Amino acid sequence: MKDSIESETRESLHLIVGLGNPGADYTEHRHNIGFRVVDALARAHDLSFARNKAARAWVAEGRIHEVPVLLAKPRTFMNLSGRAVGRLTRAQKISPENTLVVYDDLDLPLGRLRLRPQGGSGGHKGMRSIIDTLGTQEFARLRVGIDRPPAHVDAADYVLEPFEAEQQALLDKVVDVARSAVTCWLTDGMVAAMDQYNRPLPELEPPESQS
Repeated sequence: MKDSIESETRESLHLIVGLGNPGADYTEHRHNIGFRVVDALARAHDLSFARNKAARAWVAEGRIHEVPVLLAKPRTFMNLSGRAVGRLTRAQKISPENTLVVYDDLDLPLGRLRLRPQGGSGGHKGMRSIIDTLGTQEFARLRVGIDRPPAHVDAADYVLEPFEAEQQALLDKVVDVARSAVTCWLTDGMVAAMDQYNRPLPELEPPESQS
């Protein structure tokens, strides 16, 4: 850890985890939107990822508006995300209350976000792995909508496909607003973040042709 982070109490250190699958073949997939949001956070605050072999994750450390943070992208593949999260929380003594996980949600349309202070996995295998490893559901999460698949497409295949070309402009806005939602959680707390982002946002309204 950098000296500046070491000087902070572990209770103040926040872990923000983006879920996805490692490797270039998965980068553009719907399932990797958690990675995209965490990457956007790192770019916005000049933080750089480095490989943490012990945790099996890419980790960036620093501060976001004076809040000490670890940004993490597990390298374990989605269904084993809990291994990386568990190792990071144990090694850095980060409490579940100071942990937020960003991940894709089939039950929300693209353009909708949903912050919650706790909850179940909702059938998401990456979240199930984290809950099982931490032994608690008492950690924050930001669900990022990716739309339901068409009736003829299996959900497991759908999440491992890229977004449609006509969705790219909206996707860029979604990632940027999700980044802002995480920042709001860090600086103002969950209630304020939920009030601001758990509702339809004009800037994320899809074009009429997609409605």
